[in-house]
Amino acid sequence: MELDFKFELDGFQKEAMEHICNQKSVVVCAPTGAGKTVIAQIAIAKALELNKRVFYTTPLKALSNQKYRDFCEKYGEDKVGLLTGDISINRSGQIVVMTTEVFRNMLYGTNLGKIEENLQDVEFVVLDEVHYMNDEQRGTVWEESIIYCPSNIKLIALSATVANAKDLTDWINTVHSDTYLVNTDFRPVPLRHYYFSDETQNDIVPLFEPGGGMNRKIKSNRQNRGFQGKKKNKISPMQLVEVLHRRDMLPAIYFTFSRKKCDLYMENCSILNLLSKEEEKEIRKTIDEYVQDNPYLANHKNLSNLYQGVASHHAGLLPALKVLTEKLFQKGLIKVVFATETLAAGINMPARTTVISSISKRTDNGHRKLTSSEFLQMSGRAGRRGMDKVGHVVIVGNQFDDPTEVYDLASSDAEPLESRFTPSYSMVLNLLQRFNLEESRELILKSFGYFSSNTRLKPYLDEQDEIKRRLDDIKNFNCPYKLNSKNIEAFIKYKNMFVEHRKITNMLLKQAKHRGGKNAPEVIEYSNKTKELYHKMESIKCNYCKLYKKHIKELDLLARFEKKLNKISKTIEFEKDTYWNRFIKLKEILTQYGYLENDYPTDKGVLTGALRSENELYLAELIFNGIFNNLDFSELAAVVCAVTTEEDRIFSRPTLKISKNAKNAIFKARDILKKIHQSQKEKGIDIFMNWNPKFSAYIEFWINGGEWQDMFVEDDFSEGDLVRAFKRTIDVLRQFCTIKGIPDEIAKNASLAIDCINRDPIKED
Repeated sequence: MELDFKFELDGFQKEAMEHICNQKSVVVCAPTGAGKTVIAQIAIAKALELNKRVFYTTPLKALSNQKYRDFCEKYGEDKVGLLTGDISINRSGQIVVMTTEVFRNMLYGTNLGKIEENLQDVEFVVLDEVHYMNDEQRGTVWEESIIYCPSNIKLIALSATVANAKDLTDWINTVHSDTYLVNTDFRPVPLRHYYFSDETQNDIVPLFEPGGGMNRKIKSNRQNRGFQGKKKNKISPMQLVEVLHRRDMLPAIYFTFSRKKCDLYMENCSILNLLSKEEEKEIRKTIDEYVQDNPYLANHKNLSNLYQGVASHHAGLLPALKVLTEKLFQKGLIKVVFATETLAAGINMPARTTVISSISKRTDNGHRKLTSSEFLQMSGRAGRRGMDKVGHVVIVGNQFDDPTEVYDLASSDAEPLESRFTPSYSMVLNLLQRFNLEESRELILKSFGYFSSNTRLKPYLDEQDEIKRRLDDIKNFNCPYKLNSKNIEAFIKYKNMFVEHRKITNMLLKQAKHRGGKNAPEVIEYSNKTKELYHKMESIKCNYCKLYKKHIKELDLLARFEKKLNKISKTIEFEKDTYWNRFIKLKEILTQYGYLENDYPTDKGVLTGALRSENELYLAELIFNGIFNNLDFSELAAVVCAVTTEEDRIFSRPTLKISKNAKNAIFKARDILKKIHQSQKEKGIDIFMNWNPKFSAYIEFWINGGEWQDMFVEDDFSEGDLVRAFKRTIDVLRQFCTIKGIPDEIAKNASLAIDCINRDPIKED
């Protein structure tokens, strides 16, 4: 096995290599920047030695593209392939880089060909960034990939630090094959943490004292919160960049959670003199050469900032501009890049310093604190192996985050992985196409979520334990006379009867006295019965016990707690089977709509199972209800764009007008959406469906020859938003061209639309 590393492997890398050479699966859990890619290269070398193949999966297309370029340079273009949904290059290569979704889809078979052919001669599958299992929207893909992957293929799962790495490994052992854990907290380049705020006198100060406690020079601002507190000055990123430049701590990645701030901070810092004369020449040469290959960038507003050694990096930018930024940063020509947290997800842009602008961020559900895993992922980008003795992490303080909260976060351990496994329409159709209902159930119950259900169910289990404890306390009440519940029930019975008879006896005595017949037989009978009941009641010790009231109160709670225990136990059983319950509900909806019959996909179901979108049923219903019929290729693209564009932002009314035909089809699509939504609501299912015609007019305009810049008259969306919407449209249109059963006219128009959309700057490199 040829390994040409120019450095001594670390202990965890050697340990992983031993397992790989023994052809075993391995989970490698190590801090960001520790050198997990080396382990992937060991697996590649072993596969090449055996004349076998290796699949390398990543969570992001951008990361897949970068790995493809790196591997082409290292192993030669003839050996390397790329599959990202948009692109298919040398898919039969010995080393094939792909997104994890593509690998999962391969395991389903369907329109990607037979599973045996897809996985022919594959020895290893590298699952890079496997901690993405935590991702709410996409985490299920990693679980499905591990569950469905044939056990003869070895998995190399590479993860950032997580708290439950052993649980993850045990689970893979259970559902796949013998798997070994290599877990380390070793960082080849250690980190130093600093704090920067308006109170640190325009300089950074260490966050930790030598003993590990919080630096006492950093004062808590808890007492200053609220309207009475001292108003803090707004911190300028330019000030901090100047400090880092003065201290020779650049290049830096400056993480902020707003696209607008990324661009604003870049503009502000472009006036700083961060480059040497030689670097200025080199960056100009590199940018100019890149622009020659991508002429549409020639007049881009961001270029002037790049020439100054500063850049922004976020989803709103053109992909080509992000690639240029990455290349320049890797060459050390960009001194500071202002980025959203997506840059922390594995892109190879090592920095000497990372800056975290806040420990809070805005989400769809309001503001929240960063998790320790998010913090570790971002801070881990600091420190370049072989270049830096230490990496620097600077946290920017503000009036909303107390320094003690910053300290707590920076000293926190990583969090555990949580299962995001979620059955979908596609999963139901694909599993039932290959397995019967019981076999499908077995696969569903192999999920990491089910395996780790005790963790997920902990609040319920804790409540169940507490109820059981209270029941035990009640049943084992420390009665001084050792009476049981039957004795007490008898006492209560006699006491109640005595009280009732005494009332009747007193009433009869009054009546008899009034009539002058106090010795009437009924009076004597009730008087004797009352005395009898009194003696029975008195014979039980409860009548004299000081703890009787407490004991009886506890017994009153017994029935209530038994009812609660029954309810929580049913909840636990339901939650244990939550994945299967969802699977069954989806199956019922698919049967209702004619996609399943006798638990097997119909022709409609087979086609739908091959679709890949947020809601396969919705897209299929549009096809089978004729919504795409009688549309030309630009109108088809406009409608597809409307049902694939995410509604994650509120847009104003577009300046461009959509064609009448496309508009009518889009509103018919909304009616179908409402119908499916109602069906889901009746079953207690909530699957999001896209309907956002914001970019429909733009894609029509673009297909019909419109110029790129003419679409940006209004400024409430970015180039990256438009590129992403167009690419999502292409992805679905491409499926229309390849999936068996799509009407010929739709497939033809889809192909024409792709050709017209796929031009610079949409076209992939």
